[in-house]
Amino acid sequence: MATYLVTGANRGIGCEYCKQIKDGGDEVIAVCRQSSPELDQLGVRVETGIDITDDKSVADLTQRLQGKTLDVLINNAGIVERVSLNNLDFESIRKQFEINAVGTLRITKALLPFLKEGSKIAIMTSRMGSIDDNTSGGSYGYRMSKVAVSMAGKSLSLDLKPKGIAVGILHPGLVSTRMTNFSGISTAEAVQGLLQRIDELNLDNTGTFWHSKGEVLPW
Repeated sequence: MATYLVTGANRGIGCEYCKQIKDGGDEVIAVCRQSSPELDQLGVRVETGIDITDDKSVADLTQRLQGKTLDVLINNAGIVERVSLNNLDFESIRKQFEINAVGTLRITKALLPFLKEGSKIAIMTSRMGSIDDNTSGGSYGYRMSKVAVSMAGKSLSLDLKPKGIAVGILHPGLVSTRMTNFSGISTAEAVQGLLQRIDELNLDNTGTFWHSKGEVLPW
């Protein structure tokens, strides 16, 4: 039985990750700021009150995890706020950077002692963070923060490869969640593909930017 830790686990893709992992017979540690009825009914271990933008909160999580070994860390926590050129909200841009990019790196660094040779890290990014694929502009905070977290994932893949830890940089597709105003494919379909990408992740393809369907995406 493998042990997975999922951040941003209380709803949407994060909650669906927890469901499918548990249904597959593996152990789940669901991490979030506040739980939800959907998450509570899964019967998995839930660690609430964790804010990935706060050093003390992340340190508290590491104390709760003492004695555990993680096979897979899924960095799913993130936000999107629409910021256009005509409405450049710099506070929103900073907030998205802090959560989507810096927060992901903060919790990954803190949890490295719980990983081992053969463990895997999945970083949820977005095709909207692809510079080559940007044909519509806008969404400054979200796009910029996702470029940043993808770069963090690439650097982590190089730094952690000697330790035998592989890193996948993953785009779920356009998924029907609150974040997308419920347009796109189901969370179940997206997570099925994402888990397949994680299963296929190894030291030979570490650091690759994948679509959940298996397509390698442009940077």
